Amino acid sequence: MSCSQTLWDYGLRAFGYGERLLPKTDITFCEQVVLIGSGMIWNVYFAVVAIIFGFLFATALAFARVNAGPLLRIPANAFVFVFRGSPLFIQFFFAYELFVQIPRMGFEVDLGFMVLSAHTSWLTKAWLGALIVLFLNTSAYSAEIFTGALRAVPKGDVEAADAFGMNGRTKFRRIVFPTMLRLAWSSYSNEAIFLFHSTALIFFTGFPAWRQQGDGLYYANYFAENTFNPFVSYPIIAVYFILGSLLIVGFFGLVSKRLNKHVADPPKLKFRMGSILAR
Repeated sequence: MSCSQTLWDYGLRAFGYGERLLPKTDITFCEQVVLIGSGMIWNVYFAVVAIIFGFLFATALAFARVNAGPLLRIPANAFVFVFRGSPLFIQFFFAYELFVQIPRMGFEVDLGFMVLSAHTSWLTKAWLGALIVLFLNTSAYSAEIFTGALRAVPKGDVEAADAFGMNGRTKFRRIVFPTMLRLAWSSYSNEAIFLFHSTALIFFTGFPAWRQQGDGLYYANYFAENTFNPFVSYPIIAVYFILGSLLIVGFFGLVSKRLNKHVADPPKLKFRMGSILAR
């Protein structure tokens, strides 16, 4: 089988398209590259969706911790403390056990004239259950980064906005939020890289791979077990993660350049091995 045919047969295998059976004998290097790359699409999905929604939630948490009253500040601080204080691996297992129990209890809303019920078994699927855990975890860490940036916003900028008569929404949109992003962006890029790397943990958690539609590490482990040679499949997935990290650094560098376009000597995001070490 040629490599192009392998790509056609297994390129979207992780999403259920293409050949149903995985190769078991005479496994080629191309098959390993293609199938592990197919699984990495799930890793990218987990990272991108969690980052997008986590960014929004983290921003709200940061403002609640800095500017809101006790009614919002105390729950926000508690949320950040719990998810930053407990290991991500434990959060995966706890969430899975919780999501397993929810479908047994069911979900019903009594409207008087009718009862609405919803099936919640989809929470135990990795595409949503594991994504929720990653979303909550990155929200907590990002909120801590944004909180420090908010507290570092120069008071003179805020006072100048008040002197110009800006209302709260305009001041937030034009002064506070852009300044917060500029101060937090370098640290936040590390959080994005760490989150991308953390998607590899999903393979070891209780969230199952439905119909062999797993992530990159699922296929890497499959090939290591069937070829009895872990020195091919695991380096392949490591290269995929390194390339993904480079793309993240490049993207955040472009955004940083945009955020600091008015600065004479803007900070530059550089790829350094020490900057992507897991916390």
